Amino acid sequence: MNTKTTILKKALYIIIPLVLIAIVVIKLKNNKEITQSKVYQYDKEQAINVQADTLQIENVNAEFYYSGTFEPNKETKISAEIQGKINVVLVDVGSVVNKGQSLVQLDNSLLKLQMQTIEVQIEGLEADVNRYTILAKADAIQGIQLEKSELGLKSAKVQRATLLEQINKTTIKAPFNGVVTAKLSEEGAFAAPGVPLLQITDITNLKFTVNVPENELSQFKLNQKYSLSADAYSEILLPGKTTMIGSKANIGSSFPVQFTVNNTSDLKIKSGMFGKVILKTADQEKGIIISASAIVGTANQPQVYLIKNGKSVLQNITISKKIQNKAIASNGLNEGDVIVTNGFINLFDGANVTVK
Repeated sequence: MNTKTTILKKALYIIIPLVLIAIVVIKLKNNKEITQSKVYQYDKEQAINVQADTLQIENVNAEFYYSGTFEPNKETKISAEIQGKINVVLVDVGSVVNKGQSLVQLDNSLLKLQMQTIEVQIEGLEADVNRYTILAKADAIQGIQLEKSELGLKSAKVQRATLLEQINKTTIKAPFNGVVTAKLSEEGAFAAPGVPLLQITDITNLKFTVNVPENELSQFKLNQKYSLSADAYSEILLPGKTTMIGSKANIGSSFPVQFTVNNTSDLKIKSGMFGKVILKTADQEKGIIISASAIVGTANQPQVYLIKNGKSVLQNITISKKIQNKAIASNGLNEGDVIVTNGFINLFDGANVTVK
């Protein structure tokens, strides 16, 4: 009996682990099958939706655009040079002002009273000088008394000039022609040096800045004229002259190019508007122009996907020139070819495709 029990126990020690291992294996297999059933299995035979373009031979001297922003030629925040209460603000936002025009009047009543006091002192000192001059000529007084009166008169006149300058500074004037673009204070407020009261913007002349990739920077020369337009008034062409070509690249590895532009007579172009500088290639040729977004591959070996018989075909091409978002293909493409321009996700050479 003990022998049978011992054998049975040994058998159980072997069978139970084997059963547990079998259960674990079955469970793992079932989990794997469930996981695989949930994982997306890409069907390479399934047609991929793409956008395409049929190529045509076009004039290579087409127009290209660089987008940018118009900025004011001059803009400043005006503050008082002396302290004082604001009696009146003579302009409002949108007011067109001329250089030297009065904009803000500060309280100057105390300064004017001081001026009256100085005028009285000067009047008395002038009388003393005249009287002492006569007496000094007659040797009735010492010459030092005349000298003191003359020095006192000069000092009083300096004080008068100082007060006159302070009174003049209570009238704040426009430093240049422009438009009031911000009113930062009101009547009754207190003005102090460095505290802005108004903002004046000159938009009779504008600056226009675009960012140009380094391989296209050679298209711009200093002091050359180009045509510009504002997006809001695309029908109006404005002549602009290149005044600055950046010497340091920005974060996007492009260089700023700045133009000066004369605004329209009615100042239609506003600061902050978006616009374009129009660039025409000088070559009078015909060629195939494709969108830069259609190009795949590398910079050394650009490629595009052709669509032939419902399938994508990876085609090597040669790019002779890139201008902004366009490229001129000199080899590898023919008129009538259909190329993929969008929908590259999961696209590969030989994939079935459908054009949206």
